Amino acid sequence: MAVPLSNLGALTLFVDDLEPAKRFYRDVFGLETLFEDDNSTAFNLGNTTLNLLRDAAAGSLIGPATVAPREAGSRLQLTIWVDDADAVCARLAEHGVELVNGPVDREWGLRTAAFADPAGHVWEIAQALSRD
Repeated sequence: MAVPLSNLGALTLFVDDLEPAKRFYRDVFGLETLFEDDNSTAFNLGNTTLNLLRDAAAGSLIGPATVAPREAGSRLQLTIWVDDADAVCARLAEHGVELVNGPVDREWGLRTAAFADPAGHVWEIAQALSRD
């Protein structure tokens, strides 16, 4: 029998510099701050808490595993469903956000574009394409 793990409560992103990451999620995503201290800032992301945690403080959370440096490359992508990928890309550009790729129509029926936050975490926006 599977372990019932279907209610995502929080995403914790490790960041080397908290201030630019905090500004990014506040200004670009328009998120409301739930909690803040010297090592972290937590935001309300719908039904999930998005927590930004300084790399230096993350070790105690995941130890004995280690925090990978940004240069190691992306190991995940976070996707947000949108109604109009092109309009969202235009709004991201207004905030100075450069796209990693896209927007592009994918063969699996989505129009997607990807961008990274200041710490290198990759986000994707995805719009369902009509099946006409």
